[in-house]
Amino acid sequence: MSRAAARADLSAGALLERLARLHPKKIDLSLGRVHRLLARLGHPERKLPPTIHVAGTNGKGSTIAILRAVLEAAGFRVHAYTSPSLVRFHERIRVGKVGGGVLVDDATLTGALAECERVNGNDPITFFEITTAVALSIFAGCPADFLLLETGLGGRLDATNVVERPLATVITPISIDHTEHLGPTLADIAGEKAGILKQGVPTIVAHQEPAALAVIERAAAKLASELSVCGEQWTAHEEQSRLIYSDETSLLDLPRPRLFGRHQIENAGIAVATLRTIKTPEITTQAYERGMREVEWPARMQRLSSGRLIGRLPMGSELWLDGGHNVGGAIAIAGAIAELEERAPRPFVLVAGMLATKDMEGFLACFSGLARHLFAVPVAGENTRKPEEIAAAAARAGHAVDIAASVEDALDKIAALPWEAPPRVLITGSLYLAGEVLAANGTLPG
Repeated sequence: MSRAAARADLSAGALLERLARLHPKKIDLSLGRVHRLLARLGHPERKLPPTIHVAGTNGKGSTIAILRAVLEAAGFRVHAYTSPSLVRFHERIRVGKVGGGVLVDDATLTGALAECERVNGNDPITFFEITTAVALSIFAGCPADFLLLETGLGGRLDATNVVERPLATVITPISIDHTEHLGPTLADIAGEKAGILKQGVPTIVAHQEPAALAVIERAAAKLASELSVCGEQWTAHEEQSRLIYSDETSLLDLPRPRLFGRHQIENAGIAVATLRTIKTPEITTQAYERGMREVEWPARMQRLSSGRLIGRLPMGSELWLDGGHNVGGAIAIAGAIAELEERAPRPFVLVAGMLATKDMEGFLACFSGLARHLFAVPVAGENTRKPEEIAAAAARAGHAVDIAASVEDALDKIAALPWEAPPRVLITGSLYLAGEVLAANGTLPG
């Protein structure tokens, strides 16, 4: 990195730190503050490229990664806004370029941060709201063919829900999470997610529990939004290690997506269904094939095959990382681990750290019968579970459990145990923990 770039990065970091200090950290869902700021900025949300807006509990990031991979394989410039970041804030804002998008550069980010801070003044606003305005300002100023926009939390009152007429809206699988903000029941949460639907804009829906689907169907009917639902208007399944997608007009036989796990078949399916819905003729079968082969999304069943951490384990061990943190995510991860076990059985060990707002027992119970041992570790930051709390929940879920002072300590303790074969280790429970692991391993998302 050049000295100028290093100075710009420090400036961006200083601005982000100041915004986090000056404005409330707590989640306070509202659109009024972000609408006010966007109006002062000249309404960048009205100057965006055609936008695909994605909400849901699990699979949002993977679905966007697949959408981006296919669109870029077709030659399009694609902006993408995702959250949270794992190691650096820049990961949230990907700017579309010919030949593939890039993370926002330091100078552009610094300029947009400074302008949004100046324009907002001392008015109340949350960190996510002001940084969403930053992202939309950057996207509005850079030409592209598409914008892929991920909600931060919920949908109806999420700061991203300012795009008045997206090209399509997408709802990935919904499960119980963030009940303190979205409501206690699946129907309540689905109602918040369905808040991104817009009048006359098509909606593509992953497989849902009946209670969630009923809410989405009612919302779509009120808005005359044409629904395309997994299992009804389209299907996706694996057959002989291939992705078979079919809808009312087409059948596609594609490579299985590069992202590991059976749950990625449905994420790939909803991405394909979305692209078929918007009817973009430039997306050829070859573009779908290339996108499936090349898609990347860090900390989602990501195998760490090199770096500082893998060297702590016995030769031949496997080290996997997934930022899943709710029961729906745990079910998908456990399914992926079971698939690995079917292919090549070996001792499986879990390393888990979690936030205080998450259902620890429900999450950890999904791995009962799979994991030989569980090591509870701390996660840096506020509102996190102590390893002792995680260990107690793991024991109640039936796990053999120990406490470790850090991920490195957990890996050293795993290496010291007498395994009959090199173990398979999964670090999971929090995207914040996943970011710590990637930084410690020297594997930065790019």
